[in-house]
Amino acid sequence: MTNKPNTTEQFNREISICRELFSKKMKDYGTAWRILRNSSITDQLFIKAQRIRSIQEKGVSKVDESIQGEFIGIINYSVIGLIQLELGISTEIVMEDQTTMDLYDKYIKMSRDLMSNKNHDYGEAWRDMRVSSITDLILMKILRTKQIEDNLGKTLVSEGIDANYLDMINYAVFALIKMKE
Repeated sequence: MTNKPNTTEQFNREISICRELFSKKMKDYGTAWRILRNSSITDQLFIKAQRIRSIQEKGVSKVDESIQGEFIGIINYSVIGLIQLELGISTEIVMEDQTTMDLYDKYIKMSRDLMSNKNHDYGEAWRDMRVSSITDLILMKILRTKQIEDNLGKTLVSEGIDANYLDMINYAVFALIKMKE
């Protein structure tokens, strides 16, 4: 009998890698990203997801940066996007390390809780998906976010930008898990 993988444990393992990198980059660069508008964050997410898709389609990368690293970037930029939605852009780019990491943890917890609820309802259907399909779903979420931003954040019946960022975090974590299995 095969043991069923514990998704929460796998999620936490992948996030610990993302969090450590986020913390180290904060030591290197500070919180200079505080000046970014959400549309700029969304464009950065688009660049990362498009690069993943391009490498998946071409089968080769000419730049020495891994697909895994790009998925980690999607997770961390999505968290930055959520923080910016909450705090707004600022020319005061200095934020205390503890405050920043507390916000990081807050949004990761929200993402993990959402993942658990959706996995319950969907029966962890993502486990039967291809990583390339997960990439496409992330791209779709980015394009939806761009449209919402173009509509000045207004939606008629759809979830908002924050929900899309949370979904991108979860899809990127799923891709990282699948790439290790």
